[in-house]
Amino acid sequence: MASQPAAQAAPALPRSRQLEMYRRAAKRLPGGADSNFRTWGEDTIYIDRGAGGRVWDIDGNEYVDLRMGYGPVILGHGDQRVDDHVNDRMRRGVSFSLTGADEVQAIELLCELTGWVDMARLTVSGTEATMHAMRVARAYTGRNKIVKFEGQYHGVHDYALISVTPDDMSELGDADNPVRLAWGRGIPEAVAETMIPARYNDIGQLRRLFERQGDDIAAIIVEPVLGNAQGILPQAGFHEQMRALTREFGILLIFDEVKTGFRFARGGAAEYFGVTPDLATYAKAMGNGYPVAAFGGRREIMSVLPDKVSHGGTYAGNRVAAAAAVKTLSIIRDTDALARIHARGAAIQAGLREIVDRKGVPYIFTGHPSMFGIMFTDTAPTEYRDWAKSDHALYDEVAIGMHARGAMPEPDSREPWFICAAHDDADEARVLEAFADSLDAALEGRAHGLPGREAVGAQSHAAAG
Repeated sequence: MASQPAAQAAPALPRSRQLEMYRRAAKRLPGGADSNFRTWGEDTIYIDRGAGGRVWDIDGNEYVDLRMGYGPVILGHGDQRVDDHVNDRMRRGVSFSLTGADEVQAIELLCELTGWVDMARLTVSGTEATMHAMRVARAYTGRNKIVKFEGQYHGVHDYALISVTPDDMSELGDADNPVRLAWGRGIPEAVAETMIPARYNDIGQLRRLFERQGDDIAAIIVEPVLGNAQGILPQAGFHEQMRALTREFGILLIFDEVKTGFRFARGGAAEYFGVTPDLATYAKAMGNGYPVAAFGGRREIMSVLPDKVSHGGTYAGNRVAAAAAVKTLSIIRDTDALARIHARGAAIQAGLREIVDRKGVPYIFTGHPSMFGIMFTDTAPTEYRDWAKSDHALYDEVAIGMHARGAMPEPDSREPWFICAAHDDADEARVLEAFADSLDAALEGRAHGLPGREAVGAQSHAAAG
């Protein structure tokens, strides 16, 4: 009987310039990068440029970009409409620590698109936005504690780094009484004790928690989808029940829309799911890659500013960020960009489905077509702990194999694929071809009992979350 043809070996991409850059960078930058999420050892990618839906590293390797900077680049790299507007505005000066018309217009657009935010303020990063939203919630309610869900990522301030992204689910503690698991050292215990971890999609556990500690809970902060686990969706009715429960106990509901905002719908996940929170945070897609963020909500709550709550920032509302938000949000409002993104994401999912169905590998799509994952499992995940039950080693091996074949998802099974308006038919074709060849290679290796060479290479990426 003739043997099956071996899967096509992944091409060896030139990396000499990047390896040289890594060794140079590692002397001055811890890990060779400006973020733990980008420190991939000798596999660290050093980027040269991006255009549309593609990026090129400094060795000249070209990739279809499925990371899009972890989601901000919603229109495409180097979108001329945004860049031209920003360039025009910044020629008049960048930072004044005074308020300009760009800032006012950006917030007006945010309020218009969401339809429920009455007042908001700009800041620079999603981390700052969630930090300030938590402070506002504590000030408004006079309570100290914040509930967050396991596996959800709300930035890198001390209050956010609780029960975020362990590999070993036992570290999260008992399912009915999760522990406060600090992500890394340097987080004071007193700070960690103000955060209460909960399990996503478990309304019963949430009610029991509120009944025990509700008098001291200021707010619950939630990514409307579990963005740090490939976009696990809420079960039917979960957000509605959570909304009702927070009102019953006088607890504020904060939607962290840093990833979902202006991506799921013009009004973000609040519009998509039909649930209105009390406060929300935005960043990423609102500036097409420029560093801009915002927090806002109901007028009554936001009115604790400026007299009763501290908020500031030399770069908050700087002209570059505000101008980028004005143009990006205007494009999202006035064009069919989101519809095209959603259609492209759905088409890529259809192609992936056809490929995996032929292999007989169990899988589940998670998230939304604009921000989705493919999880190798036969059981629909409902919370972060379910990620561990999936074949994430297979996913990681496929993802790193795709890099060598010209498409770049994050090589960690917790991060979704992000689609932008510039992704085109050629990008889609390359993504599907790279995925198919990588899956073939990974399954071929398993069939012959070979160690996951490509998966081993992905291990250094696993901290990216």
